[in-house]
Amino acid sequence: MEQGTSKTTTCTGLIFDSGHPGPYHTRPMAAGLPDLVDCSHLAGELAELERIYELGDLPRLKDLLADPRGTVQARFAFAALPTGRPGAAVTVHATPHLICQRCMQDFVRPTRGGSDVEFAPGEDVDAAPERELYRMEHGRVSLRDLAEEELLLALPIAPMCATPATCGRAPSYATGVLEPDAPGEMRRPFSALQDLLKKT
Repeated sequence: MEQGTSKTTTCTGLIFDSGHPGPYHTRPMAAGLPDLVDCSHLAGELAELERIYELGDLPRLKDLLADPRGTVQARFAFAALPTGRPGAAVTVHATPHLICQRCMQDFVRPTRGGSDVEFAPGEDVDAAPERELYRMEHGRVSLRDLAEEELLLALPIAPMCATPATCGRAPSYATGVLEPDAPGEMRRPFSALQDLLKKT
């Protein structure tokens, strides 16, 4: 069998497919590969998976995108944790088209993110402080949902382009210049309001 042609992942003492012992790296996701994976099984094999997803196929991301085109590349390195539960180091990389919240125009924002995840059957358990808890369904998780979660965490709450004030598309507002107070003159910010009330 040629090196790198199999989708099988293993980390046993045997030399299998790759020609050397150690974690076996799979290729990015191809059509037909399952999205739901068994966390304990992959953790036991120290599996390292790579997947590519279309940004337009991620439902929670759609409202943030100015353009649905593009992809997110995700990597999942599974391992058994000291707690006895499975875990994974998850990293994502994408270049989405977002909407600047100041000039309200499309801009490209290269984004990288990731975290160490501990998988658990429910949310009523504690994870190590350095890990994020992620709930499994019957011992399985959706890799696409996990990648989407990590990308959402990596994106800013209010996206803004690098130079909105000078990009030439930001809305302009008339600015007034306050006259300095005369020496010794007390400021009366509500005096105009009092005059208006007297007239009513």
